[in-house]
Amino acid sequence: MAPMVATPAEAADFRERARAAGLPVAGVMVEVPSAALQAAEVLAEVDFVSLGTNDLAQYTMATDRLRGSLDDLLDPWQPAVLALVARTAAAGRAAGRPVGVCGESAADPVMALVLAGLGVTSLSMAPSAVPAVRFALRAHTHVHVEEIARAATAAPDAARARAAATALVA
Repeated sequence: MAPMVATPAEAADFRERARAAGLPVAGVMVEVPSAALQAAEVLAEVDFVSLGTNDLAQYTMATDRLRGSLDDLLDPWQPAVLALVARTAAAGRAAGRPVGVCGESAADPVMALVLAGLGVTSLSMAPSAVPAVRFALRAHTHVHVEEIARAATAAPDAARARAAATALVA
């Protein structure tokens, strides 16, 4: 899997290099807005994508992770970040290709419900987070996680997105 792919051409180049090296499956990370905005074209070139929501939030919100005063902008609940995740997941569904999420957002049980509702097909997290996320996912139907995702993506800011999703979980 190649990190920081920004264009479909980069995805195609990586796929060709991976195939030349004998790898039958090649995927890329969606960590920059350009890759999410062109997710359909990127997915036409590779077998899967994985969203790195920490980097995606950083680059979408034009802020540095090391700037503590801007932590609120790095929140994966930001509507713009959720919109990019939704767009990428929709492209994955249309292409019949897996779309994963890795990082801290996948380990948040409520966010995991939103991600599943948006169409994300796999979540990668620290082993310690698996039981809580598994419990949350098993406790809700697909129809309900779609409802939770709609509520989160309709919110005007990160705090209200989290609150809307959490209200439907309880």
